[in-house]
Amino acid sequence: MKIERSFIPLEIAVLTVSDTRDLENDLSGQLLVSLIVESGHRIAERRMTRDDRYSIRAILSEWILREEIKVVITTGGTGVTGRDGTPEACQPLFDKTLDGFGETFRMLSYEEIGSSTIQSRAIAGVANGTYIFCLPGSSGACRLAYESIIAPQIDFRTRPCNLAELIPRLREC
Repeated sequence: MKIERSFIPLEIAVLTVSDTRDLENDLSGQLLVSLIVESGHRIAERRMTRDDRYSIRAILSEWILREEIKVVITTGGTGVTGRDGTPEACQPLFDKTLDGFGETFRMLSYEEIGSSTIQSRAIAGVANGTYIFCLPGSSGACRLAYESIIAPQIDFRTRPCNLAELIPRLREC
């Protein structure tokens, strides 16, 4: 007998990393907020910061200390230019890296943009019991990552397993 699970809304924070965008023209951040709310989750906070690893890390450090925030999604700063430093900002905070996220994202992205996907350094990990997903800055990449990977994994109903069901155990010693 299959037992149906109920949806459990999570508190999610969104951070846009950009030297050129603001809240009004941040299409990727706006899209993520819309997708998150449409999927039944709640926005805990939304911010923007410049491409500076210490500014990024400071915001993430604040958010991973907040018990109610279970997921953080960043957009921007995952490319290869000199100012792109989101992965470098996040990796020191990770207790565990979710290598399969970046691998899966690039596999799916390859179907849409071909070999240009090698320019993406999208990553994910767990920091102080909080999932952090670092996405490229394009709306298409954000939609692909959220709809294809993140949304199903933060939905408690997804079978055979999902990241949401592991939240109570993330801080185990």
